[in-house]
Order: sequence, then C-alpha cells, then structure tokens
Amino acid sequence: MASQEIETLAAALARLPGLGPRSARRAVLWLVKRRESALPALLEALATVGEALVECEACGNVDTRNPCGICADPRRDPKALCVVEDVADLWALDRARLFTGRYHVLGGRLSALDGVRPEDLAIAVLLARVEQGEIDEVVLAMNATLEGQTTAHYLAERLEAFPVRVTQLAHGLPVGGELDYLDEGTLAQALRARRPVA
Repeated sequence: MASQEIETLAAALARLPGLGPRSARRAVLWLVKRRESALPALLEALATVGEALVECEACGNVDTRNPCGICADPRRDPKALCVVEDVADLWALDRARLFTGRYHVLGGRLSALDGVRPEDLAIAVLLARVEQGEIDEVVLAMNATLEGQTTAHYLAERLEAFPVRVTQLAHGLPVGGELDYLDEGTLAQALRARRPVA
C-alpha cells in the first residue's frame, strides 16, 4: 500500500484523458524511480506552461502567446478558415499539415441534451471574422456525431448571408477499412457521398 500522497498523485494522473488508475500508478512509479532527473523537469515544464498559457483572442487556440503561433504565421492563407469544435481537433488537423489556412475554435458543439445553445459557443466571433470580408472559404470540420452535424448545419445556415464558400469534411470509408467491419451509419454516409471514378 502506497502513502496517501502517492495515492493522491496517482488519482490526479488517472483523471487525465487516456490514463486509467493502473496506467497512472505505472506513471507514478516511473516518476518515483527517476525523481532526481525526470520529476524536476516535469514540475518545471508544468509550472512554466501553467504561468504562460493563454487563449488566442483571434481563434480560440491555446498557446503561450497571443495571438497564437498559427494566427501569427504569415505563411498561413488568411482567406481559408477551418472551424473546429475544440482545441484538440485543431491540433489534430494542424499536425497533419494538410490545411494551410487559419482556424476557429467554437469551444464545443450544439447539444439540446446538454443545454449547449448557439450563444454558448464562439459563433458570434466566427460570424464577425467572416463579416470582415477577408475570408473566401469556411471549412466546417465538425466531428461525425449527431451534435457535430447539427452544429455544422446550423453554421452553414448562418454563413449563407456571407459571400463565402462553405465546405465540410468528407465522411465515409476510412483508408484501410473493410466494409464488413463498418457500422451502418458510416456505410450510409459513404454511399451518399459517392463520386464518379476519374
């Protein structure tokens, strides 16, 4: 049985996404064994980020500077804007290095069950950015959930008032996926989004 302090640390780590109680205990043991080298570096990194973390006023990204590195990058195409639900989605898309424009984080998705309304999200800020007239295309990169698609539909309706092209990420068959293992919703979306063979 570990001391109360070690159990408290393991419980705190277990609250992180992707870590359960067993993984958290393994992480604590790893840190304890390397407390002279790894623990101080981890504590210093956490303290530094904790002090410097800010939300980008332009897009809603989380960074240590404002505007964030993406918004401040002059190589980014200011005419293309990709709208995502959360910062994790922004990071996932940007890690792929396929989108060269800028981003807008909504801070969630519409959900009647959870009481999330349009005024609870950064939709007004998005519309204000589009209204400035510099943006030609808005890519709706919502998750393929009922709430995500509801949010995308709502945004598409609101963006109709502006002279911008509104596109959405394609949904359907994943690369390497086998039809036999896919759910009916994925198959239905793939069939609806079918295109001619070049």
